Amino acid sequence: MASSSDSWIKEYNEAVKMVDDINAMISERSSLPASGPETQRHASAIRRKITILGTRLDGLQSLLSRPTGKPLTEKEMNRRKDMVANLRSKVNQMASAFNMSNFANRDSLLGPESKPDAMSRTVGLDNSGLVGLQRQIMKEQDEDLEKLEETIVSTKHIALAVNEELDLQTRLIDDLDQHVDVSDSRLRVK
Repeated sequence: MASSSDSWIKEYNEAVKMVDDINAMISERSSLPASGPETQRHASAIRRKITILGTRLDGLQSLLSRPTGKPLTEKEMNRRKDMVANLRSKVNQMASAFNMSNFANRDSLLGPESKPDAMSRTVGLDNSGLVGLQRQIMKEQDEDLEKLEETIVSTKHIALAVNEELDLQTRLIDDLDQHVDVSDSRLRVK
C-alpha cells in the first residue's frame, strides 16, 4: 500500500506532465491558422487543461496543509511547497498568456475565502455574545446570498437573450432554407 507521501509525489509528477502537455499544445498552436474553429478549439482545450491543472495544484497544496500518514520533516515540507509554488507560477504565466485573468482569482464572485473560522471568532464570548455573533454570521450569509442571487439573475437574463437570438437565427435559417427550396424548384422547372 502506497503512503500518502508517495501519492503526493505521484500527483505532483502528473501535474508536471500536464505542464509539459500544455507547453506542447501551446507550441502546436503556432502551426495552426491565426483564427478559425480549429484554432478556437485548440485554445479552448489549452484553457481547460490549465484550469484542471490549477485544481490539481490546489489539491497538492491542501495535502501539504493537512498531511496524513508519516509526518514530513520541515525541510521536505518547504521543498514541496516550493515545488508547488514553482508549478503555480508556470501555470499563472500560461493562464495570463490566454487572458484567463479569473484563473488567478477564483474567489472574485463572493470575495476571498480568508474569513476567520467560527471557532476563532467565538473565543471569549458569553452567551449573548454568541447570539450576536450568530446574527452577524447570518447577516453576512444573507449578503453573500444576495450577491449570488444578483449574479444568477444576470446570468439568467444573458441566457434568455442568447436563447431569443438563437430562436431568431433558427427562424432566419428556416426561411432561407425555404427560399432555397423554392429557387431550386424554379430552376428545375426552367
